[in-house]
Amino acid sequence: MTAVLAIVCQDGVVLGSDSQITDKGRGMTYPAEKLHPLGGQAAWGGSGARSVLFDVRRSFNENSAAILEAPDIGRAMQELLLPIFRHHYETFIPDVPGEEDGGTPAAYVMAAGWRDGEPWIIEITPSGMIGNYADIGFHAVGSGAAMARQAGSLLSHFSLTRRSLRFGCAAVLRVLQALDETSPSVGKPFSLCRIDKDGAHHLTDKEIEQVNKDVRRWVEAEQTAIASIFD
Repeated sequence: MTAVLAIVCQDGVVLGSDSQITDKGRGMTYPAEKLHPLGGQAAWGGSGARSVLFDVRRSFNENSAAILEAPDIGRAMQELLLPIFRHHYETFIPDVPGEEDGGTPAAYVMAAGWRDGEPWIIEITPSGMIGNYADIGFHAVGSGAAMARQAGSLLSHFSLTRRSLRFGCAAVLRVLQALDETSPSVGKPFSLCRIDKDGAHHLTDKEIEQVNKDVRRWVEAEQTAIASIFD
């Protein structure tokens, strides 16, 4: 199961993902990085066929400047992704002897960034449709997306779009930790990327551990507040 999510904050955008890859056809799981740079000003993640996402990563690396400088970022992403999608759809063999579940060539791609003082979150679906989610303030892709959206809605009373990037990182990590507890196919290590006017920064393991300390303090503060009200 894959979960890649993005949250809009007051001063930027935070992306997060798990690192668990499930290969149903071979009955195995393994870790892999799901968050990738998109130039120095944005980041992207994907869910679905690894062969498709490999081609997407190569194309995005080669064309990041053209995407980020385009008047319409969604259209620029779409123009690059449609030929990749079509190629894999046309060459995919659905009925392989001995493999009842060989997967599909479908892939979801989500990118996010900050431009001209405004956030953007864009998804390209396997059918090539463009979705814009910055105004909603939260989006997720992957087989764990529904659970991520539910967890995100449970945090909506914290008014994330009016909070700092530091709080946004804690919120994203807390959602991923909740998914890790409820789904055996969402797994560590987690990846985080914070994006603001100065560009995209992919957090190191040490920085993520500091975010985890913020999450623990947050949980402890909630427990103290509950105790003061109800005990």
